[in-house]
Amino acid sequence: MDKQGIYIMSISLHGLIRTNSPELGRDADTGGQVKYVLEMAKVLGELPEVAKVDLLTRYIDDETVGSDYARNLETISARARLVRLRCGGRKYLRKELLWPHLEEYIDQVMRFIKQQGRTPDLVHGHYADAGYVARELAAAFDVPFVFTGHSMGRNKRKKLLADGLAPSKMEQQYKMKTRIATEEEIIGSADLIVTSTSQEIERQYGLYSSQPAGVFRVIPPGLDLETFYPYYDVQLDPELLNEEVKQTRVALLKELHRFWTVPEKPFILALCRPDQRKNISGLIQAYGNSRELQAAANLAVFAGIRSDIAAMEENERAVLTDMLLDMDRYDLYGRLAIPKKHNFSIEVPELYRLCAESGGVFVNPALVEPFGLTLIEAAACGLPIVATDDGGPVEIVGKCQNGLLVDVADPKAIALAIGRIIYDHEQWQNYSNSGINGVRSHYSWQAHGKSYLQAVQELLPAGPHPSAPAETPAERQRPSFGRRLLQVGRLLLTDIDNTLVGAQGPMRQLFELLTEKREDLAWGVATGRSLELTIEVMTEHDFPMPDILVCSVGTEIYYGPDLRIDKGWQKHISYHWKPEAIKDLLDRVSCLRSQEAEGQRSHKISYYLEEAGQLDTVRDLLRREKLGCQVIYSHGQFLDILPLRASKGRAAEYLRYKYQFSPRQLLVAGDSGNDEDMLNTAARAVVVGNHSDELLWLKNRPNVYFSPHNCAAGILDGLRHYGFV
Repeated sequence: MDKQGIYIMSISLHGLIRTNSPELGRDADTGGQVKYVLEMAKVLGELPEVAKVDLLTRYIDDETVGSDYARNLETISARARLVRLRCGGRKYLRKELLWPHLEEYIDQVMRFIKQQGRTPDLVHGHYADAGYVARELAAAFDVPFVFTGHSMGRNKRKKLLADGLAPSKMEQQYKMKTRIATEEEIIGSADLIVTSTSQEIERQYGLYSSQPAGVFRVIPPGLDLETFYPYYDVQLDPELLNEEVKQTRVALLKELHRFWTVPEKPFILALCRPDQRKNISGLIQAYGNSRELQAAANLAVFAGIRSDIAAMEENERAVLTDMLLDMDRYDLYGRLAIPKKHNFSIEVPELYRLCAESGGVFVNPALVEPFGLTLIEAAACGLPIVATDDGGPVEIVGKCQNGLLVDVADPKAIALAIGRIIYDHEQWQNYSNSGINGVRSHYSWQAHGKSYLQAVQELLPAGPHPSAPAETPAERQRPSFGRRLLQVGRLLLTDIDNTLVGAQGPMRQLFELLTEKREDLAWGVATGRSLELTIEVMTEHDFPMPDILVCSVGTEIYYGPDLRIDKGWQKHISYHWKPEAIKDLLDRVSCLRSQEAEGQRSHKISYYLEEAGQLDTVRDLLRREKLGCQVIYSHGQFLDILPLRASKGRAAEYLRYKYQFSPRQLLVAGDSGNDEDMLNTAARAVVVGNHSDELLWLKNRPNVYFSPHNCAAGILDGLRHYGFV
């Protein structure tokens, strides 16, 4: 990878994304966003200022979808690629079910970046789910965070409520509270928000309280004009009508004609995902209630790809079922075509051109349309359009003058607009020509790429590349913990009390050594203390700022110097954690005395237990009540109850996995029982000379070194013993 150019990381998590024949319209999650991110990656990778573009999505190994989605890497262009990383298992999941798995995805991206040998210069998230991931990664590497919403939750919620969807049903289906809360945070924290239209900023982002803090740039998406060329070019350039195009046209016409009694008429075309928001029923109702339209034109609705409607998601199943019922309700047999599938890369451009050749109209009846990519596709092919008078279509038609805008909630208005275009051949020709010219003037991917690059370059630091291996003094002060932990070769994690602290002279020598070896050695503390008490002891003993703070017996991980909590670890250890039930049970045990409030944390419940013989009684009680947790006893009096997945040792292993340190690259140091599982991991371990007897059993472990020196002197001895210094 050229380290002098920009490395752009773009993230689009949901849907089915592949470079070869994207299955647009297959479901509600595989639509215009998929095409947008692929085209964007391709055009950015062609710019000379860009070294690399990685488009990250989710790895899917599911027999219900194609095997393409189980490929780790695909080439988009010479300097752009599609990267699939795992999270949430192997099965395909709709976007609303991905929220619990985002922290896992962040960890996977961190590992991926480590393998690249270079951190990204900016991270761009598409939609709220990937926006959250991109924001966390950008914060970890102290690089700009760019966001594109594509559609926004508050706007969708408003429309769904107006359609009569119950709030409880909406929350169950769309997880709207989580989405909107995330979008509020993203708007206020993004360094740049890219929108397709000005109306998007006002009408969609304007519904959010954080909108005034947003930094917006309108950069319309582009179009591949070699694919979406005018319908008349086929007549003027016979070479365009190659064998593949001929076969495609014949197959499409055959499919459409089997639905229509009079196939010679112009036809009205709709092309969208089977989603309630796309308002297919509104279009069919408009056509079904207009005898004039039925006499003048046929209707073709391509609503995604389907095989067995009964096996589809509830939203899609409801839409497709309503289509069939509407066909029957309005008796549209012989006039309405509802084909079961289409191939986007080949068939869709020909559909636009066939519709234009017939003198037809393209209708996008969507209730919510942030931009309207299908509208510029249709326009480029010379097909006039009818669309909503709210959102992106307003700006498209304003620039291209290629059709009419209506209130799509009013079926009569849709029917009247279609009729005005189909009945007036001169007006049809004006809209057709204006659309072709307007798209060429205002919408191209090359223009999009250049505008985007100009916008993001304003966010990037001048001077040497920030991902260069050696850090400058200025960079040492930046809170880029992710870049640092991925670049260093080794990591030291040490307990504080009676390990790091206890002998002033050796402690100061250790701190000097850690500063001297900083280029290759990161360090952190792992303690039973809460964050507040950890900071207190660090201040008291004048610690330099550690890279990592593992606090509260391994239940919390923070990164310095701004103490950003590792949310992925918090998510991981919450599995089967039932703190209230544990408290209710143990508060009734007479030999236990609850520790002070500052000792209690969200994932740590602490007691005093001075009768060590009662420890088995406590464990048996928890086991009998099936309250899965860990019981850690130390110093003959401290009893900590932790989640099953939490401990110092598990936190150390998590850090080793996340930042890809081998066991030989991680050294842990401790002195007591609450260090036991940390010392008993695969990592190299040093037990300081002043250790408690409860650690003696570790002497037979080959990777555990018992130093004869106490406290920090023992840590120094361990660093030398394992060749860290």
